[in-house]
Amino acid sequence: MTDKPVHLPERLAVLSDLNAASYLTEGLLAGKEHVPAIALGRIAETVPGDEARLALGPVRDLFDEAMYRCRADKPTKADAWLAPRLHATVRFDRREAADRGRWNHLALGVAPDYVTWRHMPEPKQDGKAPMVTANRFRGAHYTQAFARLWWAAELFRNGPDYGPVVTACAHQDMLNTVLRLDVIDHRPTAQAMVRLIERGTVRTGREINALASVVNTSAATLMYDVIAPDAEREGEPLRQWIEAAEWAGPVTRDILPEGPDEAPAPEESVDRLVDYFSELFEDACVRGRVDKASDDD
Repeated sequence: MTDKPVHLPERLAVLSDLNAASYLTEGLLAGKEHVPAIALGRIAETVPGDEARLALGPVRDLFDEAMYRCRADKPTKADAWLAPRLHATVRFDRREAADRGRWNHLALGVAPDYVTWRHMPEPKQDGKAPMVTANRFRGAHYTQAFARLWWAAELFRNGPDYGPVVTACAHQDMLNTVLRLDVIDHRPTAQAMVRLIERGTVRTGREINALASVVNTSAATLMYDVIAPDAEREGEPLRQWIEAAEWAGPVTRDILPEGPDEAPAPEESVDRLVDYFSELFEDACVRGRVDKASDDD
């Protein structure tokens, strides 16, 4: 496994996609080479400011804790624990989180060992050495190792409540499939999909993928924000939450932190979409599921 960098940077920096690509060697992706931390530090551009949320010590501690907690489990188990705590520690706004260079730096300059630990595939029978795909270090928000967790926390939290994030991140197909959908930016839609999992209506990865397909297809003809409007979101709670990072201290390890004190998605809207999505799911094509009508025959 790629070792923890010897020279950990103190502050968050930006590493461009072009510069990041030069470090994505086969040896690194196979977990057999180190990232030359000093050389990388010279080309990374430090994010200006001395805000507490830009300090990397607390973030690195989270990665270490996640690996320790899941040392006896599959690495996928770490996602549900880490996602809300990563979100509550770095406290980006969406504009900042859209900067891929920040995530490149976290993956290559701060925690390449975590990326290889979490995303190294199982060895194949053909004898070839397994390798982490490069997009886990440098990729879109729904594939990059840390961006995907931050955006999952951002899109699935319900106001300050990270509980729905834990549910979503406990199912890999919510991250691998649902996180790619534009419609998930509509909070009642995101909450309704999580509710169907919590209620046991949708249980397996195949069912989640089928639900995502019908929800996304239906969105092409039915505007969810019209039939299930969201509450108007104000910027002040987010600004205050970001400012509070100066005195908030490290996030709790065993109790979920709290996100921005925003109004949650309206329950009436969520309930309406839960009912609608339930109907869609009844007729969804789920691979391996026996058709109900055929079964009755």
